[in-house]
Order: sequence, then structure tokens, then C-alpha cells
Amino acid sequence: MPQAETAREARARTTLAVMVHGARDLRLAEIPVPVPGPGQVEIAIGAGGICGSDLHYYLEGRIGAIVVREPLVLGHEIAGTITAIGPAVEALKLGDRVAINPGLACGECRYCRAGLRLHCLDMRFYGSAMRYPHVHGGFRKVLVAEARQCVSLPADFDLTKAAFAEPLAVCLHAVERAGPLQGRNVLVTGCGPIGALTILAARHAGAARITATDVSAKALALARRIGADETIDVAAAPERLAALAANKGTFDVAFECAGAAPALRGALEATRARGILVLVGIGGEMQLAMSVAVAKELDLRGTFRFDGEFDQAVAALVSGRIDPAPLLTDVIPIEEARRAFDLAADKARAMKVQLSFA
Repeated sequence: MPQAETAREARARTTLAVMVHGARDLRLAEIPVPVPGPGQVEIAIGAGGICGSDLHYYLEGRIGAIVVREPLVLGHEIAGTITAIGPAVEALKLGDRVAINPGLACGECRYCRAGLRLHCLDMRFYGSAMRYPHVHGGFRKVLVAEARQCVSLPADFDLTKAAFAEPLAVCLHAVERAGPLQGRNVLVTGCGPIGALTILAARHAGAARITATDVSAKALALARRIGADETIDVAAAPERLAALAANKGTFDVAFECAGAAPALRGALEATRARGILVLVGIGGEMQLAMSVAVAKELDLRGTFRFDGEFDQAVAALVSGRIDPAPLLTDVIPIEEARRAFDLAADKARAMKVQLSFA
């Protein structure tokens, strides 16, 4: 179909989107589909994963101090198929399947100029209420995005796997922050989606042994299935982790993915002297046992989002070197978005829930 004809159709179209208006106030709404401008493409979204931040907006209408002040389209773990192309787009073509990087850095601030785009001072990130007006997300049947956000996929690649690129990129960045893992003894505290993907990323990076902790037997069973050498239920058997804290700790590197004070304390104590503790989970304000960190000369490293790791995540998924399929609990149509969100919020039943948009 000629591009001009596609553009005329787009002006008259709307698309179904998942919008949050406040706590427990999730609605489906028709929103306009803009015409792709220079450097932009139109994408039929195929799959979108429900993230912890989406759940906070749904359940609480906020993430900490970040409050939903206007209806917000949720979603940033997305993949789809290009259906229209704007001017000056050369690397993509109609019908291409793509994973979509949800972050748009300004390219001009001091962090962007220094090659640290993830710390952009004017970042626009899909499905975020941090800015006002808010930055709408990708839980919609049709999305117009910048071509530079799109990473091409093989023609037959499973879009439900491609939608794992964003959370996997978070975990690959966490692993990069830890430094070399080859031959290292690794601890992962918290086996939700990010903890589970961190296990996969650490194994991919060459960790010699991985121990995972959680309070859920179901989550720990999945951790063992995807590559953890040992799992510890810290609710049922806290003494097992305590034993690994003896003699100033056992682990060379720990990834704290729970964002919970007890998990942080356990990780601090179980990491060996001069070991590395990577803070992955975002749990708000909590106390840090500074005496432990100081006495053992621990190296505490924050990690936030990702940059070049998005392309690395797509490459690892496409090659099959990292397979997130065991994490996928269910794929639910957009028309049943509330059911999907309620399932995703039930950690006893779900690991990762995705929406389908066909």
C-alpha cells in the first residue's frame, strides 16, 4: 500500500489502549493513532509484559512519590510488527517484527554526551508518571514510535519472547555493574521476574555457582528450573542463609532483587569481605547495616534501567542463549486487561503475565 494512503487512513483511526486513572481504576479507551512523522514507524503491538511498576500504578495509583495525575497508558515491555513507515526511515521496512526500547534519551544533556544515556536528565520512558504531562506507554493495539527505538527480529520470532527484552536488559545491566562473573559464587535474593532473569543473566555471564533465596516455594522451584544450583526458603529455613554468613560471608557477588529490608540484610551478611553487592530491587526507604558494609569493606553498587544492554538482550533472546519462556505464566487479551493485572498481582499464581493485542 502506498505510504500516502497509509497515512490518510491513520489520521482517521483510533486504537484500543489500557489506561490507569488511579488506584484500582483501570479502563480500556480509544485513543488517536498519529501519522508517523520523520524517523518514526507505526507498530501493531503483539505482546506486552506487565511489570512491577505497572502493578504499582494499578494497585496504588502511584510509585512512591510519583503519582498518576492524569489518565496514563501503561506498559513498557512490548514487541510488535511494523505497519507503516514515516519519512527518512531506512533501516526498517513494512512487516518487520521489532522489540521496542521504551526509553528515549534527549541526547543533549551532560549524561547523554558522556555516554550515560540511562541517566538522561530529560528521559522520556514509556508508561511513566514521573513527568507531567505523563509519558504514555505501549499497552495499545497500535503505537507510533521512533525508528531508533526499534530492534529488528527474525520474521518468525515469537513476540512473547521479544517482550522480555526490556526486563532482561535491566538484569544484563545489573550483571555489567557487578563486573566479571566468570567463576564467581553468586547470590540472588528475591526470585520474582527480575530475580529470575538475573539468574539467567548471571549464568549467561559465567557464574560458577548461583544460590537463590525467596519466601515462596513456587518461585524457588522456578529458580532451580532455570539454573540456580541451590535455593533457600528464608521463611521456612532462615538458618541456612545464616550459616552462609559465617566467617564474614560466602558469596563473591550478591544481587539483591527483592527490594525488601530483610533480603538486603541477608545479602549484606552473606557476601564475603570485599565482595560486591548489587542493589537491583527498588524498595523505597530502608535501613542499611552500615557497620556490616564498613567492617567487611563491601562494594555496594546501584543499578538502574539499561542502555546498550537492550540490544544485547534482543541478541541473547534471538540466539536462544537466554530463554525466558519458563517465566511466562499466561498471555491474556487486551480486552481482559483487568483480569490480566489481577493475575499478575497474585504472586502465588503468577510470575510474568503478558497482554496480547491482536
